[in-house]
Amino acid sequence: MMQSKGSNSKVSNKVFRTRISSLLISMFAIFASFYVAGRLWQDAQNRVYLIKELDRVTGLGQSAISVDDTLKIIACREQHKTLSALEMDLAIARQEGFTSKRSSDTSGAVSNRKPLVVIGVLTRFGRKNNRDAIRKAWMGSGETLKKMEKEKGVVSRFVIGRSADRGDSLDRSIDDENRQTNDFIILDQVEAPGELPKKVKMFFALAADKWDADFYAKVNDDVYVNIDALGATLSSHLDKPRVYIGCMKSGQVFSEPSHKWYEPDWWKFGDKKSYFRHASGEMYVISGALAKFISINRSLLRTYAHDDVSAGSWFIGLNVKHVDEGKFCCSSWSTGAICSGV
Repeated sequence: MMQSKGSNSKVSNKVFRTRISSLLISMFAIFASFYVAGRLWQDAQNRVYLIKELDRVTGLGQSAISVDDTLKIIACREQHKTLSALEMDLAIARQEGFTSKRSSDTSGAVSNRKPLVVIGVLTRFGRKNNRDAIRKAWMGSGETLKKMEKEKGVVSRFVIGRSADRGDSLDRSIDDENRQTNDFIILDQVEAPGELPKKVKMFFALAADKWDADFYAKVNDDVYVNIDALGATLSSHLDKPRVYIGCMKSGQVFSEPSHKWYEPDWWKFGDKKSYFRHASGEMYVISGALAKFISINRSLLRTYAHDDVSAGSWFIGLNVKHVDEGKFCCSSWSTGAICSGV
């Protein structure tokens, strides 16, 4: 009997010690989990703090950034480049026929096709007569404008900025006109002659964000456009994912500040002072992939004194097909021409 009691006591002690060990292991696992979670949270907080500190340091113009911080910045930039490249590939894939589901228009109807081209007619304050002439000549208004979008795949909008004195009579007149016609893209930037290159860049960027089109065109508000000829010409270039079409030229760079076409960055164009080949600013067209490129890199693309030179500069370092198309030379009207100055 005594031996039996002793055996039972030993078994009880073993069970007790086993339970304590299990409890300690469980507590250790719980504390370890809390520790790991805390470290992960702390690491995340440190990353947020690091980003804020880098913004603060770089904003103050300081350059004392550690090697580790520099590597993290490089890694972030590489990820941004990868994302930009993927977005470019997506735009090219769409250009080649791989499209997503069609979006609905404002009336709720589903479009049967993506737009062939989005035309931005660059206009200014005090040019209502020009806009009315364009509406009557080729752009249309109201139902005619919608019909052209639906049947021909051509979207046309006037593009204008805001007055330096926001909300003044100039802004109000454009707002009133737009309420009647609903055919404007109003940019959040000052409308001024010197801002035209930035205006063109913003048009391409915003148009690419809003419409998934095959092409995007820039036109001046004193140009007549033959829509049927434009559609036929662009349809022949649908097989080119990155194309830049226009009346190509290479003009003189003027370094005299008093000259009408003065170029502040004249010294960048070499000793001969000639611009690189670029499309005339009266009218030119770029493919959807290039418009998407402008949209993605709008904050990095610089501008020169002229909008056509600026646009040409954005494509120099890219694998882009330049098409010198005489039909886009608006200064001379000929059979089959796409545009004509008026």
